[in-house]
Amino acid sequence: MTDQTINTMTENDRPTKAALIKGFRCRCPKCGEGKLLRGYLKVNDSCSNCGQELFHHRADDGPAYLTILLVGHLLAPALHLTYVQWRPEPLTMFLAFAIGCTALSLFLLPRFKGAVVAYQWARRMHGFEKA
Repeated sequence: MTDQTINTMTENDRPTKAALIKGFRCRCPKCGEGKLLRGYLKVNDSCSNCGQELFHHRADDGPAYLTILLVGHLLAPALHLTYVQWRPEPLTMFLAFAIGCTALSLFLLPRFKGAVVAYQWARRMHGFEKA
């Protein structure tokens, strides 16, 4: 490979892992400084820091699916273990797990949305290939 080919590859390279980390932190996948979301789940049209256009994203139901998948896989075994080990009162157990499920879901949902948008940016999907 020539030096020009190597330079082109580096300029066009968008590291997925770094973008996912920035997205999970709800930051711009390109610069890591600007806010990715305004409000709770609304993606900004562009980054306030670097100007990267973000309106191309197609996150759709992906973040909700990932949130349900992770929360379910974490809390279902915890629910079983709690019941087998301590046998708390049903209302106590319901309240504890309802609050835990709601809190964990509300915490993870915007972070997964940021990660999905960042993944699309890193893989040049849905209009992100132009920038």
